[in-house]
Order: sequence, then structure tokens, then C-alpha cells
Amino acid sequence: MTHNGNPVAGTPAGAVRGIRDGSGEFYRAIPYAAAPAGAGRFAPPEPHPGWPGVRDGTRPSPTAPQPTRDFGRLDMTPYFGPGWVPGEEYLTVDVRTPAADGGKRPVLVFVHGGGFVTGSTRAALYDGRAFARDGIVLVTVNYRLGIPGFLHLEGAPANRGLLDVLAALSWVRATVAAFGGDPDNVTICGQSAGATLVGALLATPGAKGLFRRAIVQSGSGTGAFTPEQARRVTAAAAATLGTEPTAEAFAAIPDERLVEILPSLAGLDLRTSTATDPLAGLSQFSLVLPVQPADGLADGPAREVDLLIGTTTEEGHLYLVPQGNLESSTEEDVLALAAQVHPAPETAVAAHRAALPDASQGELRSAVLGEALFGAGTAHLAGAHAQISGGRTHVYSFGYRSTALDGRLGAAHTVELPFVFDIADEPWLHGDTGLLGPDPAPDGLAARMHATWVSFARTGDPGWAAYDPRRPVAEVFGTAR
Repeated sequence: MTHNGNPVAGTPAGAVRGIRDGSGEFYRAIPYAAAPAGAGRFAPPEPHPGWPGVRDGTRPSPTAPQPTRDFGRLDMTPYFGPGWVPGEEYLTVDVRTPAADGGKRPVLVFVHGGGFVTGSTRAALYDGRAFARDGIVLVTVNYRLGIPGFLHLEGAPANRGLLDVLAALSWVRATVAAFGGDPDNVTICGQSAGATLVGALLATPGAKGLFRRAIVQSGSGTGAFTPEQARRVTAAAAATLGTEPTAEAFAAIPDERLVEILPSLAGLDLRTSTATDPLAGLSQFSLVLPVQPADGLADGPAREVDLLIGTTTEEGHLYLVPQGNLESSTEEDVLALAAQVHPAPETAVAAHRAALPDASQGELRSAVLGEALFGAGTAHLAGAHAQISGGRTHVYSFGYRSTALDGRLGAAHTVELPFVFDIADEPWLHGDTGLLGPDPAPDGLAARMHATWVSFARTGDPGWAAYDPRRPVAEVFGTAR
């Protein structure tokens, strides 16, 4: 169907007009749930009431309320997108498809990262043209962030941002056939906070039947806060706002104020008698769960789901190099970080030192940080999934070192994204302050990595042997130079 020359997809909620280009069709800002306004910001997502006529899906969506984030000299705008673009109707998806026809194509649903407080479908890195070119329907998802999305509040359901992603998956199940996708062949994929959300979905009973495969890029199966940790964040937020720690009280506070107070929550000590801080102080928001996702897989769809999971080899560099802290780090800095994230800090540092005998203090600090944020939780999730799923787990490691910031950024957190989306040659990712640095991307790496994701979305086979915890071997992309 077309309307004034533009393609139109008919969905259960109403018709949507998109645009057609060289890679297929693009439909933007399609609501998968009602706008979360007022008290609705702290309620479960509700179905969208639908619309008459043909909805304009040619323009981008508003984004979830969020602060700006600064990574020093490193240009992270391709990752974070435009920041907060106000508008109530932001619980939306963008859909890239070869064609909104009857074709039953594999579907990849992508959940963005950003520390549970930033990010959106509008980020340039999530350009889905290469997926559409290769016969995949790509759906990117906005979800509630920060206080509306993840603050633990009396009178509100926990993990509202996760409930949003679950609602988006239900929307995909009911609607993606209208965009030429196969609702029985859905892969949920996420990076960073988005990957941690995907890990949680593997352990969520309500996610059963909504996806066949999952991809966890630089996430963690052990990144959730305990209820006690969540209560500390809630108490601090309520005290800063001068209000009660309830959904009813917070519903009266405008989004501007909820975003404004976020910097005042930085630096909270979330260590308890039973838990270290799984996010090392980098975010005051995470999932709040009684057990970690990696320990609760039997409760969710994990047993029947194919899993592709991995990390970069220098994850921690993103949080040290742009700020100038890789060179300035001291032995005391390394120990202080280890004390924040590890129950036996001296033992942890000694183990990293033994594995990296020539590392500087900054490199050691990066290794401790990367392992705490992503490495340990990824290994735990991979091992737990391999034990229950019978050969459905595939593990990778990404080692290509970006030459950004005078050649020092390395295989940092987020550097794999341009290769997955096959856009590593884009000029805006290069130059000394671009994510990939001044050097051209290595020949063939983006093509290989993107093809792996396409193959996995099609069949569940990325092209190498399943993971065996007794012989834990990972496929390597872009080995370190």
C-alpha cells in the first residue's frame, strides 16, 4: 500500500506511513504503548488506543527524559543521540524493513544502552540499513529511563523500563508481520544497559514465547541492584526532592526536576553487607531483583532460547581514557575501585596483575572495571545458560583497538557497535575524537561481524561451536594489534 508515493503499513492500531530508500522502508515513532504522562510515568505500560487515518511515521520520536552525558574529548553523540527531545509519546519503536509485505523475514529487536539513564532510537549508531539490505527486519526500542524507568518506589511496579521492553516485544509479536517480519523468528538484542535488560528477559516468566534468540553485547547477568541498594537510591532521591518515596508523591514532580536532580545522586555508596556495587558507581539506576538474572534463568524462557553473548577486551577504557584518567591512575585508585566492586579487593587486584604483568596502573584499573561491569556477569550468564540450554550458547570477544584519542581508546565499551551495524566506514565515526579514531576500519571486520549477527538472527548459528563451560572458548573478532 502507498500514500502520496510513500509506503504504508497497516497495523492493528492503525495505518502508518513511512519512507522508501535504497535499502527498503523505514517507519519511525510508532507507539507500542500509551504515552506515560503524569502518574502514568510510574505505572505499567498500557496499550496504545490506536489512531484514525494514516499516522505519519516519517519523523523521529520524542525521547525519554534524560540528562546530557559528557565523555570529554570523545564524541559520543552517535551513541547517545540528541539527548532529551521533549514529548509525551516516546514509548515508540522504529522499524527498518526490506518491505512491509507478506515476507516472513527474521526480526531483530534492538535495545539501546546508556546506563539506564540516557539513549534512544535516534542514535546514529543504530542505523538499520545494512540489516534491511540483508533481509532482516530491525526494530529499535525506546523505553523509560532514570527515575520514571527504574527508581524503586512504593506504589509502583519495579523495573518499569524492563516492562516497557516486554510491552514492545508483545507489540512485535502482534504487529511485525505487517512490516514483513516473522513473529515466530524474533531475536532480542541489546548493548550495555540494553544487554543487561536482555539478560533479565531471559529470566522473566512473562517473556516466554516472545523471542527465539537473544544477543547480549557488553551487558551483565549480575548487574541488578538488591532491594536494599535500590532503597538507598530512592531515599537519596526523595530527600533531594523533599518528598515522600512513593509513586504518588513522585507523580506530582515534573520530568525537568526528575532529570535535574540526577547529578546529586552520583557518588552514593551502594555497598552492603551482602553485595558490592555492580555498576561501580557509574549509574545509580539498574534493575532491582531479588536474585540476579544469571541465577534465575530457569524461571524464564532461557532454556529454549539461543544466546550470542560477548564483551570487548578493554571495556573499562571508555570510563578512563576520555577523562584523562588512564595515565593518572595510581595504585590507590586501583585498590579503591576494587574495594567498591569486589568482596576481596587485594585478591582481585593480584589476579589481574598476574594476568597482565606489564600493565600500567591505569590499564590495571581498566581491567578491574571491565571485569566488574561486564566480564564477570557475562561469564556467569554464559555458563548458566550453557548448563540449561543444551548447546545453544555462543560466546565472542571483540578486540579491535580504536585509534581515537591519540591511539589510546582501544577496544573500549561501545567500539563494537559500528561493526555490528556495518557502518564502520562512516566519516562521523572517525577523526581523533570519533569513536573509531583517525585510522580506517580494518578491511572485512564489519562485514564479518554484521554477517554473524544476520546469520544468528536467521538460524541461531553464528558460525562457530557452542560454548562449553569445561572448555570455555570464545570466537574472536578484530584481534588486538
